[in-house]
Amino acid sequence: MHQSFRAAARAASFAIAMLFVANQSALAHGFEVGELEIDHPWSRETPEGARVAAGYVKIVNHGSEADRLVAVTGDIAGRTEIHEMAVDDKGVMTMRPIEGVEIPAGGEVELKPGGYHVMFLELTGRPKQGEKFAGTMTFEKAGTVEVEFAVEAMGGAQSHGGGGHDHGDHSSH
Repeated sequence: MHQSFRAAARAASFAIAMLFVANQSALAHGFEVGELEIDHPWSRETPEGARVAAGYVKIVNHGSEADRLVAVTGDIAGRTEIHEMAVDDKGVMTMRPIEGVEIPAGGEVELKPGGYHVMFLELTGRPKQGEKFAGTMTFEKAGTVEVEFAVEAMGGAQSHGGGGHDHGDHSSH
């Protein structure tokens, strides 16, 4: 009897530990597909009438082969594009759609204001602070994973690195 009590206690401890781990990953707002860790996909609240929004995320590749982010969706948008912001040789900030972003083996890439980011175009819903919206991220090798984008405050702590650049003219894409 004593041995079965210890086995039950161990099983209960294991179950409690697993609940703690599951709760921690829910708080961390992360997702995984293959060898890739997708950390905290987020967007910013948009003003009333906005037709575009941007999305950001950190992707860590724990594998020994590079992979490539090739597509992203968001249920708030009619279509999406992956964009790159860069400063040209004249010091002018430019933005353009790209075919994908390479995630190096054993490395990471952060889609963030002022760099690579996702553009949610033809908005069908308005992202509001404190809410989340569903989406997917598709990688060449790891495949597709369902994610949720957390919506943060307009102009919050993770503000644009591009000197207040907004995405107001993306409606022409």
